[in-house]
Amino acid sequence: MRPDGGAWFTEQDLALLDALQSAPRAPWSRIGRAVGIDATTAARRWERLRENGLAWVTAYDSARTTTVAFVEVRCRPRAHEAVSEAASALPWVFSIEETAGDFDLLLSVAAGDLPGLGRAVHQVIGGMRGVRSARMRLGITLFGEGGDWRIRAMEPARRAELGVSGLPSRTPYAVRHNPRASSAEDQALITALGGDGRLGYTALAAETGLSEHVTRRRVQRMLRDGDIALRCDFAHPLVGLRTMVVYRMSVPHALLAQTGHALARLGQVRMCASVTGPHNLLLQVLLHGLPAVDPFEAQLADSFPELEIKDRTVALCARKRMGWLLDTDGRAVGRVPLAPPEV
Repeated sequence: MRPDGGAWFTEQDLALLDALQSAPRAPWSRIGRAVGIDATTAARRWERLRENGLAWVTAYDSARTTTVAFVEVRCRPRAHEAVSEAASALPWVFSIEETAGDFDLLLSVAAGDLPGLGRAVHQVIGGMRGVRSARMRLGITLFGEGGDWRIRAMEPARRAELGVSGLPSRTPYAVRHNPRASSAEDQALITALGGDGRLGYTALAAETGLSEHVTRRRVQRMLRDGDIALRCDFAHPLVGLRTMVVYRMSVPHALLAQTGHALARLGQVRMCASVTGPHNLLLQVLLHGLPAVDPFEAQLADSFPELEIKDRTVALCARKRMGWLLDTDGRAVGRVPLAPPEV
């Protein structure tokens, strides 16, 4: 609830978020029709949410062009806040969760290749003042991510009107070299879209110095080829999703792909990936509170008898998500544009 007793999000706001999760760049006429309001009202409601840091649309390199790792950081006494702030400023640390478990921070990091990723983690993060240890798990296959997750505030038939399935896709990390590494034009476009994924082609052209024709062609090509991803995100705690749990799990390798794909389709699962290390699955789950943990794990036990939960860690709060800096209520309060490490 807001300080004045009102709700941060109305039911219509939630439906609007659902529509934009499914079609982040759809015209307001299509979004409004799916939600049941006119285009002008849809655009006005969205602008209110965006201006207050309650919701935003962003863009970033897709898993297929990126080498990703999840880094578990243990901090020295009283150094937790300083380490978190220093990591937040790094453009290749795209997400940060403060945790309660056997590590203090979970960093999601990205680079163009494995050597660059290794140098960044070991030299920069490992060398930070206040860091006691940094353990890295490499991402192998992404079964579902935040851009696939849906708040499910619309009727399925309404969502179907947008013409998108919203089903998670299985994507190996870094399946090919990032072709934009030498393209300053494409990098400028994705940086601009990272700040506002709904920017029109005229505004994108003005911001990047490209012609509108070139801007349209390049953006449509990157989206078509799956080189970039778009996501509508929002302040999770203010809609009641105050608990994120990070699970490390194991499943027999023969069942890994089948299990990962099925887990990613669960409504509570925000991210599911196979990773290196002794436990081959990493899961991030959004729940309405700690009492929801046991029922969720009972659901897992019933549906996946071969799956073993090896560890669960509760995220106390998210400090950064896909480059966006967040306050303790999950509202966007700043942004560090994503970029690869230079070490």
